[in-house]
Amino acid sequence: MTSGKRIAVDAMGGDFAPRTVVDGAVLAARRLDTGITLVGDRAALEQELERHLDRAALDLTIVDTPERVGMDESPALALRRKPRASVKVAADLVASGDAAALFSAGHTGATVMASHAAFGMLPGIDRPALAATLPANGTSRATTPDNARAVVLLDSGANVECRPQHLVQFAMMGAAFARAALDVVEPRVALLSIGEEAGKGNELTREAHRLLLTAPVTFVGNIEAGELYSGSADVVVCDGFTGNIALKVSEGLVETVEAMLREELSQTLGARLGWLLSRRAFRNFRRRVDYAEYGGAPLLGVAGITVVGHGRSSAKAVRSAILMAARLAGAGFIEKLKVEASARQAS
Repeated sequence: MTSGKRIAVDAMGGDFAPRTVVDGAVLAARRLDTGITLVGDRAALEQELERHLDRAALDLTIVDTPERVGMDESPALALRRKPRASVKVAADLVASGDAAALFSAGHTGATVMASHAAFGMLPGIDRPALAATLPANGTSRATTPDNARAVVLLDSGANVECRPQHLVQFAMMGAAFARAALDVVEPRVALLSIGEEAGKGNELTREAHRLLLTAPVTFVGNIEAGELYSGSADVVVCDGFTGNIALKVSEGLVETVEAMLREELSQTLGARLGWLLSRRAFRNFRRRVDYAEYGGAPLLGVAGITVVGHGRSSAKAVRSAILMAARLAGAGFIEKLKVEASARQAS
């Protein structure tokens, strides 16, 4: 897919690591021209790699480190006590130039802190933000590499508390990401609130709305949660607390709808026959709403490429996230973001 430096993978991060992470890395390595460096416990990683018969033909290397940050640990304390934690070592590989991008499905807070410490922040950006790519309907102008319609939601979990100027920065970064990764010439940016009127919402959203009116983005106003997937905006900004709840509700709703459909379609002979006739449509629907198709969320604002995956990431999701990291690295995304941020701030 892209040639260049390696992708560093925190192989010990995630609920099902290292097995699922290794399986996803193998799937990605079969499609990439660049190599993948797995960071974690060598013995455990070698054991997982032995299950893949084509392992020797793939460009997969291991950096041995026995330490990891657990999901229940304080990220700041864990990174201080564990200088050889897998996510920190993987971030350092990118900072030193030995890798072009980092992927982790581990502790989000630890990934954000390790990336911030290793890369620093882009000029003019105060806070990093996670940009989640979500499915949208046919009126959306943003498209993924496989031509699926999409919307970018940020921040989806990096910052629990934000100030109005942070949401303006998120809007600028989200628009830049939509241009670079989703092929939108002039992304429409909306603010997630409880009503379309400028005066709706809390103090944060009301002041952010005022600032966005004069920000160097195409601001289309407030958007309610029910319109998030409508395609009326290409980029939707909010604080990380709100964004993470919206993201988790979306994932839970998709799983619930699928379970309900399976139950209904198994009730009668007619329903089972209808499912047989509609299998292709159901498969396409599953692909469009499956978070594994998008893989992860890039951490925007840090001066290096980091893609953060869901803790429950499947091998397919890990593969998709690694491929996203490789695409961003191959496209020179950080340099583009620097140039665009400087130009927009000067305008």
